[in-house]
Amino acid sequence: MWRYIPNTGEQQQEMLEEIGVSCVDELFTDIPENIRLNRDLDLPEALSEMELIGHMRQLADKNISTGECACFLGAGAYDHYIPSVIQHLVRRQEFYTAYTPYQPEISQGTLQAIFEYQTMICRLTGMDVSNASMYDGATAVAEAAAMACRSTGRTDIIVAKTVHPQSREVLKTYSRFAGRQVVEWNYKDGRLDFEELEKLLSENTAAVIVQNPNFFGLIEDLSDLADMVHQNRSLLIVSCNPISLALLKPPGDMGADIVVGEGQPLGNPLSFGGPYLGFMAAKEKFMRRMPGRIVGETRDKEGRRGYVLTIQTREQHIRREKATSNICSNQALNALAAAIYLSALGKSGLKKVAALCCQKACYTYDELLKTGAFSPVFTGPFFNEFTVRYQYRNIGQLNSKLLDHGIIGGYPLERDYPELDGVWLVAVTEKRTRKEIDNFVERAGSV
Repeated sequence: MWRYIPNTGEQQQEMLEEIGVSCVDELFTDIPENIRLNRDLDLPEALSEMELIGHMRQLADKNISTGECACFLGAGAYDHYIPSVIQHLVRRQEFYTAYTPYQPEISQGTLQAIFEYQTMICRLTGMDVSNASMYDGATAVAEAAAMACRSTGRTDIIVAKTVHPQSREVLKTYSRFAGRQVVEWNYKDGRLDFEELEKLLSENTAAVIVQNPNFFGLIEDLSDLADMVHQNRSLLIVSCNPISLALLKPPGDMGADIVVGEGQPLGNPLSFGGPYLGFMAAKEKFMRRMPGRIVGETRDKEGRRGYVLTIQTREQHIRREKATSNICSNQALNALAAAIYLSALGKSGLKKVAALCCQKACYTYDELLKTGAFSPVFTGPFFNEFTVRYQYRNIGQLNSKLLDHGIIGGYPLERDYPELDGVWLVAVTEKRTRKEIDNFVERAGSV
């Protein structure tokens, strides 16, 4: 990142003369005088470069990161180990500075990287086609719902309350201005209540949205769900943690029509909340209804392999009213990181990461219950995240005290589920060592 603007006063004057004005103020003559700011900005005294860098470091030091604390906070973003090869490759100039590959003849490397990413997402989810990614997991859910409405001609969406709360909020925002109705479907013992779904399904239901593992970390049984949804001529949208797919049956094999999720666990850092990427895959028959872009492999007239933007359904490429979506980025650098991560680990490596997450989460859960300070909340298997109820109820105070010991605690579910007062959502990844887990349990159990 450049720390200064290198243009000299002479160069600035030269540019002004080139465009036919004498000073910078003339560039703003279209702005009425009475609404211009005719004073200096209320800013502190200027600092030298050395002083400014020191000041910014002081501000940065106020942040707490996973580099110095053991993290047991998940709720949609997870502290996984990121192989060093990822940062080495994504920072190469041809990837780091590239934007949209509008000219395929000079963008073959970028297009091939996206194509490989799409292929891996398809294999991971068990679906036929993947787009070049969305902003994040929440927008992927909302875009999938819009895609289902376009495909079925219906306007109602049923979303399980066990879907990430932020995804449900983004879905409601999208739907409110598109004339779609969102109906939330309650849970029973932390998992899907199929009896209630049967009552909610109607002839106007475009799609049913579920999450597996769900927001409580529980693994859902989706074996009969697809049949129930398809009998109503609705679509099934499944949001999932991509790491879990190394162990769990792919949603495509369980009848899902569209699969989405947050791709951050695939080689992308937490970065205080972003940027992330949302992955989206679907059955082939919905390919032309998908938002964003799809890269395809082809051959030129001499038989050489090449890559092109096969489907471009955005408003930048076709008339706005015919666009499937106006979402304007495919997070290509984040998708590249995901592709490198999956390539570096391979099938066996990804499966080992998933197994370690699951095993360490089970160990942590059992040890927390042994302290007597926590009790079970839901029954059923979980992946790398679980819930426990704190006997003293004050999760905020518990997390604050853990932070004093260099531990980032779990998520208080009462923020989004008032009925789950005192319930703690704890995440464990392959990064957590036995020593860190035992220290976490000891501190949490004795607070």
